[in-house]
Amino acid sequence: MSTSTRVSPLVLLKDGVGPPIIIAHGLCGTVQVSKLAQHIQTQHPVYGIQAKGVDGAEEPLDSVEEMASYYVEALEEHFAAGPYFIVGYSFGGLVALEMAQRLKARGQKILLLAMLDAYPHPHFLRLPTRANLFARRIRTHTRLIWEMPARDGWSYFVRGLKRRLHLAGRIEKRPSPASADTPAPDPILRKVSDKSYAAYAHYQPRFYAGKVSFVATDTKTFFPPDPVPAWKHLVADLEVQVVHGDHLNIVTTEFESLADVLTRYVQQADTQRTR
Repeated sequence: MSTSTRVSPLVLLKDGVGPPIIIAHGLCGTVQVSKLAQHIQTQHPVYGIQAKGVDGAEEPLDSVEEMASYYVEALEEHFAAGPYFIVGYSFGGLVALEMAQRLKARGQKILLLAMLDAYPHPHFLRLPTRANLFARRIRTHTRLIWEMPARDGWSYFVRGLKRRLHLAGRIEKRPSPASADTPAPDPILRKVSDKSYAAYAHYQPRFYAGKVSFVATDTKTFFPPDPVPAWKHLVADLEVQVVHGDHLNIVTTEFESLADVLTRYVQQADTQRTR
């Protein structure tokens, strides 16, 4: 273990022995998977990653590459020998993917790379997937406006139009209504969230020459209905599992199904490791 006085981004969520399970943070930068971690049936320790800057003492990072480099450095300080189970939810799935790329490049073994309902920014999706997603979001926005009182519906429409117009001059900082990481009212966490969204908007995933275990939800929101078109050209081996819930609640109130899937993934990886 490292004796460095630097505050580690790794937060112990569940004690254990053996290779660690690491769960990367979402846009808000804080650890939001404590209940999920407790329900993963494993002897392995489970750690959450919190973003640099959530304590207000350091400047938040604004690129996925910088985040991955920072977290991999901390991971190797604590568990130099590896191997690792890497998990990422939503935006954290992109961070987890980049961490896995860097760990593999360093010769480290990845026992599991699990991405939980995680997608690239829409402008990095292929045209058919992007067009399908755009049409889906238009239908969803229209339904929401139709169900609102007239004044609330108009306000909702105007806010959305303003966000779209801002894109002409700069990267939009606030996540869509479907994001699991609602910008926090605290100014420090709001800054972390804004930096994370900038990182999300700029990150173009590279091809991953390994296996990704992708978990999708049975209730669809503002994300592509099928992860395969979004990821099949970027992953050598893509496995998809669907769990009960939606993008927002699979790590908050409906986490049992997801915990069962992650338990199975870890057990399978352990079995392959000990053969």
